[in-house]
Amino acid sequence: MVAFLPRLRRFAYGLSGDFAQADDLVQDACVRALTHRDQWQPGTKFESWMFRITQNLWIDKRRSVKSRGVHQDIDGLDEPMGVDGRDVTEGRLTLSSVMKGMQALSEDQRTLMVLVCIEGVSYKEASETLNVPIGTVMSRLARARQTLQAHLVPPAGAGVTKIALKETLRG
Repeated sequence: MVAFLPRLRRFAYGLSGDFAQADDLVQDACVRALTHRDQWQPGTKFESWMFRITQNLWIDKRRSVKSRGVHQDIDGLDEPMGVDGRDVTEGRLTLSSVMKGMQALSEDQRTLMVLVCIEGVSYKEASETLNVPIGTVMSRLARARQTLQAHLVPPAGAGVTKIALKETLRG
């Protein structure tokens, strides 16, 4: 078996196209052959049996990837998956400040802030929706932004995104 390993490795590399996967495949094939050595029939070519084991393992692995997805080695990742808890906390604090500031606005100002700043409606559309002149929309928004800014004490590096603000206001 040891003398046959270089050929088996080349075969495994030909199947996988990756040296690390090929080495894993050869190792798995050797383990399978040693644990099931009673299944090898004397008089048949040992190399053919090993090639077949390797090929079957490769087929099984590809089927497994299709059904379970690709296995990602966590040690090989550049950055850990997930979110930075500090960013989440700062974002929540900022959103809490925004919600308090929004509650300090008059109903007209709050409605305009939601329409224009969160929903992305144009000043003209807001004017038509609320049946007020466009100049009134602009002045109410200016006062609303000043009031909101006065209530915010943003943490360093934290910002409120349009999406996060939408989610908070809906919730």
